[in-house]
Amino acid sequence: MKHLYFIFLLLAAPTVFGQPRSFVRENVPLNEIRLSDPFIFADTATQQYFMTGTGGMVWKSPDLRLWSGPYRVTAHDTLSWMGKFPMIWAAEIHKYKEKYYYFATFTNRDLKIDTVRGNVIERRACHVLVSDSAAGPYRPVSQNDYLPANMPTLDATLWVEDGQPYMLYCHEWLQNWNGTVESIRLSDDLSQSIGEPKILFRAFDSPWSHEIDADGSDIPNKVTDGPFVFRTQTGRLGILWTSWIYDVYTQGVAYSDNGKLDGKWIHETEPITPPNHGHGMLFRTFDGKLLMAIHSHRVGENGQYIRIPQLFEVDDSGDRLKISQQTITF
Repeated sequence: MKHLYFIFLLLAAPTVFGQPRSFVRENVPLNEIRLSDPFIFADTATQQYFMTGTGGMVWKSPDLRLWSGPYRVTAHDTLSWMGKFPMIWAAEIHKYKEKYYYFATFTNRDLKIDTVRGNVIERRACHVLVSDSAAGPYRPVSQNDYLPANMPTLDATLWVEDGQPYMLYCHEWLQNWNGTVESIRLSDDLSQSIGEPKILFRAFDSPWSHEIDADGSDIPNKVTDGPFVFRTQTGRLGILWTSWIYDVYTQGVAYSDNGKLDGKWIHETEPITPPNHGHGMLFRTFDGKLLMAIHSHRVGENGQYIRIPQLFEVDDSGDRLKISQQTITF
């Protein structure tokens, strides 16, 4: 679950797309930005890095060291089910066929779709927006629902396999009580889904994530969070994803046994990054280095999550990712 205590004022404030507002800052070091689910897109067209994530805003940097932002870049349909001021979680920027696509999770807290074990579940769904520029503005590709309206989905990402685009996402544990990572085929213009979803793996499949049940039993954790697909230089297909080890936010990795989404997903026995880090993704810098963007996680005195973007160096030359255990400092 994301905790989004800071974004509503940003979304409600007046704005001009891509233009600074009163709260936009300049030359901000990465470690002074608070942002859940950071996703960094290296835009070769402008030689700028664009960082987005939960909140639906964008930060810009020429060098990953100093950033300007946040800028609002999304223009959702306020007459749709999303309403005027939806939560926006785990946004990502992808370039596909010469356009830029914004995959994000939208939540309308006024719409209730289910109640499971006493938890009222709000309307939450993954949607795709498009722009001619990495800087936006991003507008909906279409008004089609990509997944059933009575199914809470989150943390969508794009993967292209054999020329065919797919959306990967999580079916939230609050409804199924055993969160999943799933895929669904997309149309060539990303305007709609095709066919039925396929479950790639469930939270309980993980050998490393745990929680304590109400009766005190040690059981697998229910949470799946933040899938990101990658391929190593040897061609091995993997998925980064995040869950918990008791109260420690933790990222693991699973690999396909046949190099395809429809393969059997085999989980590494140990987490891939240091404790209290999660929701990672991979990108290459303009000079060719492979980095992981991820957020650190701690709980503040008021009980709210404090999440700060971090960068790790990554080696993908073999069959398994190797992650530096020390964050990059500038």
